[in-house]
Amino acid sequence: MHMTHRVPEHASEPAPAPASRKSTRWAAAAASVLLAAAALPFTGTGTATAADTGHPGTDRTTPARYLTQRLDWQPCASGALECAAMAVPRDWHHPGRGNDLTVQVSRHRATDPAKRRGVLMMAAGGPGGSGLKRPAGLAAYAPALAAAYDIVSFDQRGVGSSTKVVCADQPAVDAYFTGDKRDRSPEAIRTTFARARAFVRDCQRDSGDLLPYLTTDQAVHDMDLYRSLLGADTIAYYGPSYATYLGAAYATEFPRRVARMVLDSNVDYTGTWQTFMEGQPFSFQRRFEQDFLPWLAKYDGVYHQGRTPAEARASYERLRARLHDTPLVLDGTTITPDQLDTLASNAIYQADPGFPNLATALTVLEDPATAPAAAKQTLAKAMAHPMDASFVADFFSVVCNDTPWNRSTDYWIAQSARATRETPLVGARSLSYSAVCAAWPRSNAPRIEVTGRGLPPVLMLNSTHDPATYYEGAVRDHRALAGSRLITVTGGGDHGTFQNHNACVDAYIEGYLLNGTVPPADTTCAANPLPVPGTAPGAAPATAASLRLR
Repeated sequence: MHMTHRVPEHASEPAPAPASRKSTRWAAAAASVLLAAAALPFTGTGTATAADTGHPGTDRTTPARYLTQRLDWQPCASGALECAAMAVPRDWHHPGRGNDLTVQVSRHRATDPAKRRGVLMMAAGGPGGSGLKRPAGLAAYAPALAAAYDIVSFDQRGVGSSTKVVCADQPAVDAYFTGDKRDRSPEAIRTTFARARAFVRDCQRDSGDLLPYLTTDQAVHDMDLYRSLLGADTIAYYGPSYATYLGAAYATEFPRRVARMVLDSNVDYTGTWQTFMEGQPFSFQRRFEQDFLPWLAKYDGVYHQGRTPAEARASYERLRARLHDTPLVLDGTTITPDQLDTLASNAIYQADPGFPNLATALTVLEDPATAPAAAKQTLAKAMAHPMDASFVADFFSVVCNDTPWNRSTDYWIAQSARATRETPLVGARSLSYSAVCAAWPRSNAPRIEVTGRGLPPVLMLNSTHDPATYYEGAVRDHRALAGSRLITVTGGGDHGTFQNHNACVDAYIEGYLLNGTVPPADTTCAANPLPVPGTAPGAAPATAASLRLR
């Protein structure tokens, strides 16, 4: 699979304009942001065979010891859900070989047994995010769905409470994702490649026999075993971000097991992980320049970052340059330009509360001497670890394994130079990601070509300015997924459109999952209005967004 259409190159950057001397106004800070047909009966169990998977000739017969296991449901640590441990084969292509892995699963039982329709399975984004607690959030947000479905989820193999992949420790990951990746000196580039190779060596040393089996293909077979153990012939599914790829892959390998499916904020699965991630710097830059900077300029009277988008950008660049010359020590955390870029790119996933949070953070970093102690402490904690070591261990395992990567050092030096020059917010850090996959052990994971064959209508959603899963990719996904309907959220760029208090989106999703109501054609919903400073408590954005793809 290769992309036939690429995200267009971003327009040239606006020229910096001088900004006036700024004063500071503080918002309260507290960390808050981390990233068909009528219903079929959900009874009986099933065994995944080659005919189900779309991979003829592969031995997919599941040993009886997996299919006959009983899930020992106990209260989860959070108390709102039930949890259990599920044994899965290390390698679904050879399920009789190797030691078992454990996948931790959770469920929220339907609150109205008389209205119960079956199972609604959720999955987490990332890859690397934990899905275990998600049913509680959805049940609280959408009581009608909670009444009609057993809402279930899981920690994907490699993640959280499941058999966990271990790579570099947190200090090594911190060192890799701090500094200034706009530095294109030979020494800086050599350091990036050296740290990438060291990261891979750590993964091989601590998780080597597990690494080949951390793939989307293996995960979807875990999902189908879970379906079987729940006694469900078919499932409904909701997945955001990376979980759109997981869901599309599941639907491709097990089309007869899908009753209804919602894919929200779509990874472009028509190409490879490499082509998808090469497109991301453009969409992050677009969101930053076309949505956040105009909003910041509109509220110059609050944040004092410049009266025009060009002035607001110049203000950001001056702060970044100052951090390059003299990293700021804030409440014990040393802050570099890369951490500022990470803070900004994470904050723009959702305008509310991300935009006010980022604007407040900029004022703190600009003049920390006058900032309240609580604001500095919150921001320092949020910026201390740009990437969580556990998250990136699974992220790279899946992304580097699933699809092939170019292994040419010269290619990545040239590609990252263009990305740094044209789309610097994320592009400057792109070499940190590609260098790891360029050094990763070669993978034999099967390629999954999503077609939509044999599926009921699938409902897809995407914002036009989504920074992480760009709209152009969602359109390609929609064309590839036969029979799907695409709801375009216009005039905004929030990542994850359902459970975001958008009444139009929520009505479509709940109508589809509860009643099978499908729009007769592709349609639109207007994005939520952008936040107004002071109308809700602000918060310094944390850096481990659960939907994050980078």
